[in-house]
Amino acid sequence: MSESPILPVRGRPVRPSGRHRRPVPSQLPPEAPALVLAALGDATGTAAELAALIRVDNPQIQVRLAGLGEDAKELTSELESAARERPENATAAIVVPLLTGPHPVADRLISMAVAASGVPVTVTDPLGPHPLLAEALHIRLSEKSLARADRMRLLNISNPVDTPVDGVILATVGGESAAAEAQPTAVLLASRLTLPVLVASLDSAPTVADAAGRLRGIGAQRIALSPCVLGPEAAPGLASAAAEEIGAECADLLGPHDLIADLAARAYGSILSAD
Repeated sequence: MSESPILPVRGRPVRPSGRHRRPVPSQLPPEAPALVLAALGDATGTAAELAALIRVDNPQIQVRLAGLGEDAKELTSELESAARERPENATAAIVVPLLTGPHPVADRLISMAVAASGVPVTVTDPLGPHPLLAEALHIRLSEKSLARADRMRLLNISNPVDTPVDGVILATVGGESAAAEAQPTAVLLASRLTLPVLVASLDSAPTVADAAGRLRGIGAQRIALSPCVLGPEAAPGLASAAAEEIGAECADLLGPHDLIADLAARAYGSILSAD
């Protein structure tokens, strides 16, 4: 174990494009870094289901899961365990935060865990922005009949006068930085829906009420709230309560969607391909 802690290295590699392009090589050497999923809270529910999806689709990857809790000790333990199974000084793990955008609490806890482990680790960016994230949001809206979509490509096929809603609020958590980082995803979602999409924060500014006011100011009366949230990072009922306050309907949280699992595998694979 190194005496001086090794701080996480954040990478911003270009992710592979194309829905059907394999995000991870079909074969990996035994010493390949573990994929360690880091989830706010504990390692149950959505986080556990996403880990299971990734394992099924990518049996060549050693997938580990750690809840960050209040002190990130579980993540530290997973990183140390991964290091013991790999050559000395080799990258032990690639940590993928199960988040759609930056989150100050998660960022701090992950940094603490990596420093405490003292092993070589790479921490990826969050899962968004990305076209697949916009697609998952579109699907969740369509499941609640808040967006029309064809069965093949989830592209809008309705006439502008026959849309279920007039505008969408993309709701984030993680403060103003998370809201700012979600802007590209909002643009991607707007292009799929051919509707105005504004970003709002469930725990900071700009608020959901502010976004609703702006949409109604341009004539949108029927508004849907689309939570850009996996689940563990938001208090239960937070998104639906925000929607109710502005008289909007609310899509389900992203949860353990297969496109989210794909994004996590892509984040891991992009670090491998950059090495």
